[in-house]
Amino acid sequence: MAKEEKTVEELVRMIERGELRLPEMQRRYVWLSTRVRDLFDSLYRGYPSGTILLWEADEKVPLRDPAFSQQGSPYYKLLLDGQQRLTSLAAVIRGKPVTVRGHKKPIELLFNLEHPEGPSFFTEVQEEENRNDEELEGRTADEVDSTEDELQKRFDRMTFVVATKKLASLPHWVNVNKVLTTDSDTVFLKRAGITSLDDPKHDRYTKRLARLRGIRNYVYRIDVLERTLSYEEVVEIFVRVNSLGTKLRGSDLALAQVTAKWRNSLKEFQKFQQNCKRKGFDLDLGSVHLRNLIVFATGQSRFNTIGRLKEGDLRTGWENSRRGTEFAQNFMRANVGIESPALLASPYALITMAYFGHKRNYSLSSDESEGLVRWVRLANAKGRYSRGSSETFLDQDLTILEGDKGINELMEHLHRQVGNLRIAPGDLEGRSQRSALFKTMFLAFREAGAKDWQSNLAIAINHSGIQDKLQFHHIFPKAVLKDKYTNREINDIANLCFISAKTNMWINKRPPREYFPEIIKGAGTEPFKVQCIPTEENFLDPETYKEFLVVRRELIVKRLEEFLHGN
Repeated sequence: MAKEEKTVEELVRMIERGELRLPEMQRRYVWLSTRVRDLFDSLYRGYPSGTILLWEADEKVPLRDPAFSQQGSPYYKLLLDGQQRLTSLAAVIRGKPVTVRGHKKPIELLFNLEHPEGPSFFTEVQEEENRNDEELEGRTADEVDSTEDELQKRFDRMTFVVATKKLASLPHWVNVNKVLTTDSDTVFLKRAGITSLDDPKHDRYTKRLARLRGIRNYVYRIDVLERTLSYEEVVEIFVRVNSLGTKLRGSDLALAQVTAKWRNSLKEFQKFQQNCKRKGFDLDLGSVHLRNLIVFATGQSRFNTIGRLKEGDLRTGWENSRRGTEFAQNFMRANVGIESPALLASPYALITMAYFGHKRNYSLSSDESEGLVRWVRLANAKGRYSRGSSETFLDQDLTILEGDKGINELMEHLHRQVGNLRIAPGDLEGRSQRSALFKTMFLAFREAGAKDWQSNLAIAINHSGIQDKLQFHHIFPKAVLKDKYTNREINDIANLCFISAKTNMWINKRPPREYFPEIIKGAGTEPFKVQCIPTEENFLDPETYKEFLVVRRELIVKRLEEFLHGN
């Protein structure tokens, strides 16, 4: 194995010229902007950031499209380890957009000229399976529920941040791409108010800008695999390297193994994934579609069975899983009323539903259909696959269906896991918008006829246009409750409802006592009743906020029970 060293700038140029390409086994670019921020922070401080693994192949290997636009060089090496880092570096240094989860967008970072010396925060470690990454894009978990003042204090302690308009307007925050694409400090110093060499900040700022530009000269060590290795051997190395460091999810490693056994299958998977996306079900290729393939090929969901599967097994499993997925999506949309995975606590419910349809040869009785609807709603509300070991619970349900058992047995396993299948007011206490029950609240309110308070449009997650886009609204706005209650109390699920962006802007920071009468005057109390919002005057003041939460939880529970159990 050959050893090389190249600077970040040299590697970025190789990517641009198409001299580094991605083999089919590679996963897509998935990094959140916060991880890019942390990478730049590490390089700025000179911390180790791993090595790069390349393969100069003799044989023709199936390729996958990169996230970063490239030229078409006929001579290239395959990038086996380092894709996420190098794509991130290229995107920021060149200021070009990258494709992340199907969306093309730039990655913009800001640098704090006034950053404290030394690291002042710990990098958050996030599990990637079963997370809605879009929810936290550009923000850490702590930042989502932080107040504006708390966020500003946190940012002031950081060296790099994901760009926001407010921070970009501050003179001591500079755009990383602009610094890296010029060798002059003048514009940055002038903007920061430095007009003289005698200014004590002049020397500190210029040294920090030079150190930031030094990222371009950061040296990566590169391991290059021998040309004589076969594709199968390289896949094995790829899996071992990433398994030892747990850098990739199990689904990413499984995809590498599948594409090694079934050449050019990635294009098949991606085409079907895009078809599902166009119909509203944008599902992860590895953790959902690939796992579903394994389910239909083996009857269980674990990826550790791939090694014994042959290409024919994979092809048959894929064809059957496609049919199952289409049935599950159609049933979910038409029968359950869920038209997007955004309304699911976990997409694994689709896998169980697909396998249920398959085992019934897609011929369900009326009782089975009604029972499946009830099970899906309850499993979703109770978080069947979003607590504990998701794969374990999924395999339990698949075993039930493999044995030709049905809804009653699925319901019994759900009952064993969560206990009472009923919803109680205490189940809502302390829950936020990330709770599975929040999604069920939306479904229950929509079924009850909830509409926007101004446009009278029925609430839906797929309205087009900025003004009609659905938002969740704090009935008591944060500004009204600030300094009186904790963030957890302010963001309680019982303080949230569903309205349009336009109506949310119209309400702004006004308290319920001020804006409730205006809505009631035009439409009565019905808009509030369908979303279980008490309108009695004694509940509309910040001083009685906790009493409001208690009453609303009771109303919500009654609505949820009707939605889930029909009583």
